[in-house]
Amino acid sequence: MITALLIDDDSNLRNGMKTLLSRYAPDIKIVGEADSVATGTALLLQNPPQVIFLDIHLGDGSGFDLLEEVNKKGKLTSQIVFITAHEQYAIKAFRFSALDFLLKPVDPDELQKVIEKLKQVIDKNDNVAHIDLLLENIRKKVDHFKRIALSNSDGIHLFEISDIIRCESEDNYTKFYIKNNKPILISKTLKEYEDLLTEHGFERIHQSHLINLAYLKSYIKKDGGYVVMADNSHLPISQRKKDRLQELLKTM
Repeated sequence: MITALLIDDDSNLRNGMKTLLSRYAPDIKIVGEADSVATGTALLLQNPPQVIFLDIHLGDGSGFDLLEEVNKKGKLTSQIVFITAHEQYAIKAFRFSALDFLLKPVDPDELQKVIEKLKQVIDKNDNVAHIDLLLENIRKKVDHFKRIALSNSDGIHLFEISDIIRCESEDNYTKFYIKNNKPILISKTLKEYEDLLTEHGFERIHQSHLINLAYLKSYIKKDGGYVVMADNSHLPISQRKKDRLQELLKTM
């Protein structure tokens, strides 16, 4: 059984989550409930569970405040699943931090996907450095994140976004090529990372390739068109991306 704590200031939502978990994730055992930063912090410090289902908005503060309080008084060891409405900034921060979240109202299929991921993470006994990354971004209220957490079968790894040279699609996986590091394979699609990294100077030049323009060495027009990157990789450019890339190069 996986022990879990429910923290939400709405008792109806807590009851709803308990019903969903009993029906779709019977191996999750709710060992406690809290409705505020104060009560949640006390419970976590007294008897930390393996998982916390945490609402962002609590009566006396936020879920982020709660995590900060726990970090001040001890060390957070639980995995976190945030429960949130459609708050774009928070969702963006979760994605950059490789943290799971559920949107209200909670969809049973999404809940089951998150539970399966949690089981893998708990089995690996992952560290929670990505939570520190989340709190760092929330605390600074930045919108242009400098680091990204990437989660794979080995664990969770934090990288400077500026060190990512390129990303390559491998079916439903994405391989990251990072300066001074071995390639790392992540079980998310290239499209998901395109959405996150475009504002950081990345450009999708092909259905299989997303590049950091800062590492682009050459654009070669012959042989159908391709680019040469700083790692000496030669990557094709799809026909419909050529005009866009040429316009970007004029501004660089």
